[in-house]
Amino acid sequence: MAAIAGGLSFLSPAWGSSERGRQRPSDAAPASLPSYLAGYEDVYSRDPRQAALQWFTAARFGLFLHYGLYSLEGIHPFEQWRRRTPVRQYERKMDRFTAEKFDADFIADLARDAQMRYVNLVTKHCEGFCLWATHQTSFNSVHAAAQRDLVAAMARACRVRKLGLFLFYEHGFDWRHPHGPRQRDWPGPSITEVPYATPEPTYAQGAAYDLNRYVEYVSAQIEELLTGYGPIAGIWLDGAAVPASGDHRRFQLQALYDKVHRLQPQTLVSYKWGITGTEDFSAPEKGQVARVGQRSKPMEICESLSPGWGYVKNEPHHDVDWVIQRLREAGRSSANLLLNTGPLGDGSLYPQDIETLRAVGRSIRQHGFPA
Repeated sequence: MAAIAGGLSFLSPAWGSSERGRQRPSDAAPASLPSYLAGYEDVYSRDPRQAALQWFTAARFGLFLHYGLYSLEGIHPFEQWRRRTPVRQYERKMDRFTAEKFDADFIADLARDAQMRYVNLVTKHCEGFCLWATHQTSFNSVHAAAQRDLVAAMARACRVRKLGLFLFYEHGFDWRHPHGPRQRDWPGPSITEVPYATPEPTYAQGAAYDLNRYVEYVSAQIEELLTGYGPIAGIWLDGAAVPASGDHRRFQLQALYDKVHRLQPQTLVSYKWGITGTEDFSAPEKGQVARVGQRSKPMEICESLSPGWGYVKNEPHHDVDWVIQRLREAGRSSANLLLNTGPLGDGSLYPQDIETLRAVGRSIRQHGFPA
């Protein structure tokens, strides 16, 4: 199918109102105890967020899934940046994004088999492509060849299996949005924008550029994720190097956090090692743990079964012993382990990763979590 008629298309009032392919998920925001919080009824009745924090601290192990248009080439989630691919050229990948083997039920069953208690799905990475039926842009999986809302599929699969669902949302980087963070305002991160030889024509330039337009876009998308897919265990923001390199107040993060907690009181908020200090937990990559500093809140450590985050062809993948050691290290830090696998372009999981996760589950069932 055609990618996006006429190229770049945003569906906010300022960027048109095309409704082609719109889908409304049937799930609603939680009105009662979320399935993953079974056993925490008493605490939940008094303080939903405290119940969620107690559950999260006890969960110990979660599955991370990096999947997007970048998965098609098997290169790297930063493919657009590395290859300096123009926005309208990059969007043509939608025609090949079928997600035909993305099986949310299989993924959720595998997570349970590995003794994981939650799944974190990347809903939007730096490329700006969204895996749900967002009304804010037609650059999403419903308008792609897949014609599917993958967040809806994952939400249903997790709810049935009493798994918590976290939603990764790339906040600090967006190489598609006309008003996304730009290098001139956030000089710290070198990948804030794609280093095109000439200015990207779809980006707002000069006085026309307004970061507030992007802030409003983010807020609207987070609201969609929290009102259309049932109980969400956490909103997991990434790209912390951007707000951390300047005046983070321009991103109105506290207002965003407050919106999350207002829409779903039990939903936790993380922004990597922490920006405002009001996040519910920290989620650094292993090399960023030191940035968390003195800790008074829960923490999870992010690792990947391969050197990269998304699927990369010909990369070596770690084995069960490596995972057990990462679990041991996380446990000794009183932290969870969030372990990533990058689905292939068709949405299937890497065969070796499947076997590794099953072997980890067998080890935990037999010996318990490593001490």
